[in-house]
Amino acid sequence: MKMGSNRRLANVKTRREVGLDYVMQTIDLNTPFGKKQLKEIKPFYPGQEDELNAELDRVERMVSFVKEYATVTEQIQEIFMEVKDVTYSIQRAEQQTLSVVEIYEIKSLLLSMRRLCQIIQKDETPLVPAEYVPADTMDLLDVLDPRKDRINTFYIYDEFSDEIRALRGQKREYEIAIRREQKARRDEIKQKYGIMLTPKFDIAVSKSHADFEKISSIEELELVDQDYMSATFQLKADGAVYDYMKQMDELNVKLEEEEERIRRKISLEIFKHEAVLISNCEKMGALDLALGKALFAVSRDCTRPQIAAEHVVEIEDGRNIQVEDILKSKGKTYCPVSIALKDGVTCITGANMGGKTISLKLSGQVAILTQYGFFVPAKKARVGLSNYMQILIGDSQSVERGLSSFGSEMEELKIMLDNSVERTLLLIDEIASGTNPVEGLALTKSLVDYLIQKPYISLITTHFETVTEKEGVVNMQVRGLADVNFTLLNREIQYAKRSERINIISKYMDYRLYRVEKQGQVPKDALNIAKMLGISSEIIEGAQKYIK
Repeated sequence: MKMGSNRRLANVKTRREVGLDYVMQTIDLNTPFGKKQLKEIKPFYPGQEDELNAELDRVERMVSFVKEYATVTEQIQEIFMEVKDVTYSIQRAEQQTLSVVEIYEIKSLLLSMRRLCQIIQKDETPLVPAEYVPADTMDLLDVLDPRKDRINTFYIYDEFSDEIRALRGQKREYEIAIRREQKARRDEIKQKYGIMLTPKFDIAVSKSHADFEKISSIEELELVDQDYMSATFQLKADGAVYDYMKQMDELNVKLEEEEERIRRKISLEIFKHEAVLISNCEKMGALDLALGKALFAVSRDCTRPQIAAEHVVEIEDGRNIQVEDILKSKGKTYCPVSIALKDGVTCITGANMGGKTISLKLSGQVAILTQYGFFVPAKKARVGLSNYMQILIGDSQSVERGLSSFGSEMEELKIMLDNSVERTLLLIDEIASGTNPVEGLALTKSLVDYLIQKPYISLITTHFETVTEKEGVVNMQVRGLADVNFTLLNREIQYAKRSERINIISKYMDYRLYRVEKQGQVPKDALNIAKMLGISSEIIEGAQKYIK
């Protein structure tokens, strides 16, 4: 794998399976700029430890901020909820005249920036890192808000030019003159015909009304609308009104030209501030993302990972966020897991239901969240950065493409090994489980032989206990039911419904890992679970003989 600018830490499947995508979807962001920055976020690689620590410093400071200033945090989020992405309007303002709506949206953004600065700037010392504080844009706000009323509206105010004030004054005089003329003619019609027009100088009358013909014949009125039941007549414009209206039309043309000139002038002024406006949008997005990271860390009890020089992943009491959320929704608690990984091969063994895969994903989750500058779900964590990480786990999509599960697995394994470089993290779940056990065991042992020579952290879950017998392989085993009081467990299962038995066993299961220093007795969790779920004792005893 080339280490160019287009390098990729993890593929789409790995990001999904280890839970990075889930975490990113869970983070609460409120601005289009913050959402864009999260979508474009890049990981830190070996050699960028100082930059990563600087990012973690910012997150740590924001964690302290959201804890100390909960009300201010809510106020910032309320401001961010109102922010729209107007960068396109800002950028095109040089070449095209912006509409009133576009200018309004930019003014609204300027007001949001002003309110944000007022909230986070206390006694000339910002409450948040200076890089998140928008630059002053009051001079542009004054251009868009000449009255300085700071209300979230926009109109081509009279204050924009003497010309527009004069034109609008003349227009009002014409409107008054036209209305005065119309009122006089309405009074004449009332006196002459006994007909009273509405304030809009019209009248609606039913065609069956006795006065319908009379009203229809009045020369001063004209038919403007009708249906099969009624008709509406309106006062005709006479010569004086026509003159006023003609002058009004000419005036409106001048008004439109002047408003266009003012909008063009404002547009150019906005473009003149393009650099600072775009920069401020980026700062607001960065603050939005920093708040999102901090609030996520606080709500999920995450901690700052320690960045190690050597290639390691060490986790104390780690929790898989996605699984923990599922358990919480069911009223259950998560059993934290500790694990220490370094270059070489580590195998997690134990029966199904023992949480091996979840522990595998947890290791990847802590590692990848660290490299993306997030706090991690653990009591403590120490991580050395990787150049590449990938998970190998069952993929239904490959099966749907027509590959067998084993064929799909081998295809992904090749890609994984071809792309692995120094400081790689490989997560392999139950390799070769889709083929016959003899070949599966041989393939797994050979893969371990290959990986143990590489400068990779290779974490493998497996049912093949003998894989761990190779010198140098670290064997982590799920504690499972090793310390369970089976008398109590059997008693509870005996009186439970069949649908509840799996949940009862899960409740007693200890998902913590412990290191097996030497090969001892093979764990019998699978046989114990089978027995509790009602499998014949004859079959269980036969299986025990084979184990011996």
